[in-house]
Amino acid sequence: MSSDSGHNEHEINAETDALLPDPGLEDHHWRPTDVDPKAERRAERQVATLFGLSAICTVLFVVSYFAIKSGVDGDTFVGLGASNLFLGLTLGLALLLIGVGVIQWARKLMGDQEIVEQRHPAASSEEDRAATLAALAQGIEETGIARRPLVRNSLLGAVGLLAAPAVVMLRDLGPLPNQTENAEAGTGLRHTVWKKGMRVVRDVVGTPIKASDVEIGDLFNAEPEAIFPTEENGQPALEGVALQVAKSKAAIVLLRMDTDDIVNDVTRNWSVEGIVAYSKICTHVGCPISLNERTTHHLLCPCHQSTFDLADAGKVVFGPAGRHLPQLPLGVDDEGYLIALSDFPEPVGPSFWERETYSPEDVEKKADIS
Repeated sequence: MSSDSGHNEHEINAETDALLPDPGLEDHHWRPTDVDPKAERRAERQVATLFGLSAICTVLFVVSYFAIKSGVDGDTFVGLGASNLFLGLTLGLALLLIGVGVIQWARKLMGDQEIVEQRHPAASSEEDRAATLAALAQGIEETGIARRPLVRNSLLGAVGLLAAPAVVMLRDLGPLPNQTENAEAGTGLRHTVWKKGMRVVRDVVGTPIKASDVEIGDLFNAEPEAIFPTEENGQPALEGVALQVAKSKAAIVLLRMDTDDIVNDVTRNWSVEGIVAYSKICTHVGCPISLNERTTHHLLCPCHQSTFDLADAGKVVFGPAGRHLPQLPLGVDDEGYLIALSDFPEPVGPSFWERETYSPEDVEKKADIS
C-alpha cells in the first residue's frame, strides 16, 4: 500500500511539472498601435498631451493659491469659496490626468504579450532570482520608456511639477519663525503682541490690573490690552484670525507670591512686589496651563502633567516638557497698573526647528529690557 502511494505521488508530480501543450489562451490579437506606426505615434502624442495638461493644472493650482483671496472675506464662485474650489479642481485634475495618461500608456504602448508562468512550491533559487531580474528588465524594456523620450519627459515634467503644490501647502501650515509682517498681531513663531508699556488685563473682561489690588496667592488668567482695544488706548482692533493668534500666543498666568519665596534672580528682576507673569502655553505640546499648587508655586499642565516652578524662573520640575516657561517682564505705569516691559524675551509654546534653548539666566543676558 505504501509502494502504491509513492508511485501515485510520483505520477502526479510528473504531470504537474510537465508543460501543458495548450494553456487555454486565445489567439493573440494585435492592437492598432502594434501594427500601425501612425497609430503608435498618435497614441504617444495623446499620452504626452495628458501629462502636459497635468502640468498646466499644477501651475494653475499655484496661481490660484496666490491670486484668489481665501478666508472669511475671500472670493466666491457660484456661491462657493473660490479658493477651495479652484485649488481642489486644479490639484485633482493634475493627479487625474497623470493617472489617465499612465493607463493609456499601458493600454496602447506598453508590451502586450501573454506570459505563462509555472508555479514552483520551493523557495526561490539563484536561477529564479536571475530570471526575475531578467523579467524585470524585460518589463522595463516593454514599457518603451527608454525609446519614447516624449512620453518619458512629459511624465517626468508633470510629476516633477507636483512638488510645487506640496511646497505651497507646506508653506501654508503656519508662519515662518522670523516672519515679522503684521507685527501688531504677533505673527511669526518668535514674537507675540506684547510690547513695552502695554497693560496687563484680566482675561475675558479686559479690565486692567493694579499691582496693589493683587493679594498673595491670587492667580489670574490675563491677556495684553491690545486684545481689548478702546478709544483711549488708540490701538487698532484685532479681528478674525489675527485676534485668535494674538490671544492664543500672548495668554499669561499672573501670580503673586511672597517675595521671600522667589529663589531665582531672573524671576525677582522681572516681577513687581512678588507678582510674576508666565506664558500660559505649555512648552511640551502647547496645552493651556493654570492648575496652581499654592504652597509650592508649582504650575501643572493637565495634558501630560508637566510641572513648572514659578518661583524659580518657570523651571521644569516634573514631566515631559523640555524647557522652562517663558517669563514676561513686568513693571507698573504712572497709575499703578501692571504693564509689560517688553515682549517675551524668547519664543513661547512648544519647541520648533531653529529654536535655541537657553537657561533663564541666558535669556536675561540676551534680553534688551530697560
